Amino acid sequence: MKTAELAYLGIEVRDPVAMNNFLADVVGLIPGDAIDGAATWRNDERCHRIIVHEGPSDDAGYFGLEFDQDALGHAIERLSRAGFAVTEGSESARAVRRVSRLYRAKTPFGPNVELVTGLATAGPFESPSVAGGFRTSGVGFGHIVFQLSTMQALETAHYFVTEGLGFQQSDWFDSDMGTARFYHCNPRHHTLALAVVPMEVPRTLEHVMLEATNYDEVGKAFDRAFTAGAEISMGLGRHDNDRMFSFYAVTPAGFRMEFGAGAREIIEPWAENRRYDRPSLWGHLPVVPPRQRLAASAAAEPSQHADHHPSA
Repeated sequence: MKTAELAYLGIEVRDPVAMNNFLADVVGLIPGDAIDGAATWRNDERCHRIIVHEGPSDDAGYFGLEFDQDALGHAIERLSRAGFAVTEGSESARAVRRVSRLYRAKTPFGPNVELVTGLATAGPFESPSVAGGFRTSGVGFGHIVFQLSTMQALETAHYFVTEGLGFQQSDWFDSDMGTARFYHCNPRHHTLALAVVPMEVPRTLEHVMLEATNYDEVGKAFDRAFTAGAEISMGLGRHDNDRMFSFYAVTPAGFRMEFGAGAREIIEPWAENRRYDRPSLWGHLPVVPPRQRLAASAAAEPSQHADHHPSA
């Protein structure tokens, strides 16, 4: 079963230099050609997968889904029948995105979705950091997770994703930590997920996932993030539903990057659309990198000249 692939993600960040350094030095992506004043990054042979614009939101502005010609027509029809407006991108918009066809719709959860065909290629992917590259063939460049503030918003978004885009729900998570639904459109366990969290959130984009081809590359990426002093919100662990072995680092824009390997695939007929009440089988605990740990230790150490009093 394949409906679409995640083609690219456009983000707006206040500090593009820091973001670009993170994508290169920690994640191990390689630069693509700049488009419309924005830096682009690749994790395979395609021309761009993450597009970094400068701006105040520190959030996703749009994401692209790539279809074949017939599937694109069906997707446009589905969105229209579901009550969502679809507009065709101009020739200049297609040139900027480097695609053959482009249509846009506004999602109920924030960013625009761009329905495209023919995303251009740019030659082999050769990362100096990630041996073996990333798993993208037939499944797109990774997955993205957006966060919402209410269950009502989640129901509206669920309708858009399933009835409009034609995705299918893989499973869902529900506990006192929050609620999330996971959706597939190809063999990847989820290309898109939507989460309701019991707190005010500063952005809609919660995290982006990139999947390496082996576990060693996950460990190496963890070492790079740890050494760089990145905030590691969830250390190495394995998820319960998709079985991904991964860790999460906070990007300079505030959303998280999941770097993983070894996720299971959707096999039709899919019979595991069920509730999970724990995010991980093991691990995924917070990690304090060396710089933060030393700074915290220094701040907590009493001055040599301070008066010392016994505890009450």
